[in-house]
Amino acid sequence: MKRYPWNKFKVHCFGILFLLVLSLFWILFYLLIDSVTNHFEIHVHPLLIHVVSGLLGVVLMGFVMTQVGKYIKPKRFNYFQTISQAIRQMAKGNFEIELNIPLPTEEKNRHNPFVQLVDSVHYMAKELGQLERVRQEFISNVSHEIQSPLTSIKGFARALENDQLPKEKKDHYLKIIQTETDRLSKLSDNLLKLTALENEKHPMYMTDYHPDRQIRSCLLALEPQWSSKKLNLDIKLEPVMIHADSELMNQVWMNLIQNSIKFTPIEGKISVLLKEQSGRILFQLSDTGMGIKKEDFVHLFERFYKGNRSRTSREGGSGLGLSIVKKIIDVHQGEIRVSSDYGKGTTFSIWLEKAETKSQSTN
Repeated sequence: MKRYPWNKFKVHCFGILFLLVLSLFWILFYLLIDSVTNHFEIHVHPLLIHVVSGLLGVVLMGFVMTQVGKYIKPKRFNYFQTISQAIRQMAKGNFEIELNIPLPTEEKNRHNPFVQLVDSVHYMAKELGQLERVRQEFISNVSHEIQSPLTSIKGFARALENDQLPKEKKDHYLKIIQTETDRLSKLSDNLLKLTALENEKHPMYMTDYHPDRQIRSCLLALEPQWSSKKLNLDIKLEPVMIHADSELMNQVWMNLIQNSIKFTPIEGKISVLLKEQSGRILFQLSDTGMGIKKEDFVHLFERFYKGNRSRTSREGGSGLGLSIVKKIIDVHQGEIRVSSDYGKGTTFSIWLEKAETKSQSTN
């Protein structure tokens, strides 16, 4: 048997009570007017007495309800005041709020609009708090990355003020200053590029081209680095074609190959593969380097994240490279995956659409 909704029952009861009280006022005014007209022997049409008593009853009922409303405020008015105060706190930067609003049992249904409003305010406070933490962490990371080269530049610049400093040391200090300046310039450039990519404001020049030739050029440009470590390269590049921004993709190849060279020990091995697979283009880069810990995978593409800070500080780098790689692949509607066995090596796999597939989808 279907139960009668409690809210409807309360509304009906209130309506009946309202009509009863209004009828009572109407009868009282009718009797009062009738007795006065009879006492003074005033002849008034009965219809007019009914109309006047009805109007007076309505006026008295409104007056009574207004007076009662001054002392009995609706609970929801207090609820909205609480929510309004919470929003003001968030506007001032305080996102650690908790709306402790005791709801009646019949209002605790998750589909109730008022309950959804309270939940939305809680969710908004949580998300804004998370954004604020990310912002503060970003500022802290940028400050840290900038402070380190600035300290070096400042220290060695002061050392160069010594007129008795040997020429060899002067040249060495000048080289360090130049290196740290280049590091600052690269950090600034990467931050601007990452911001533009995230805001989708970076200009995209999509063309059909052969990435195998581009990857070979990257490997040749990095030859001094991998040959100095006597690395063994296994290169298998098929002549495929993709539809992409060649400049952005060049940064992807350079960044990943540089990372592999950087973290692969002397006489290690790096494998580079490019081929067509399952209707898409697969780029795969494997190395026999230090690998990545499982707990670092979830943060791997975050800005400024460095899994092994002692190692990355020696090798250099700001922790922005993989963030930029991930964003470039995202804007190309591609996919990037990482697999690693800590202490044995890492494999990066990137899937991109073929040029002809991309062209067909746009036609």
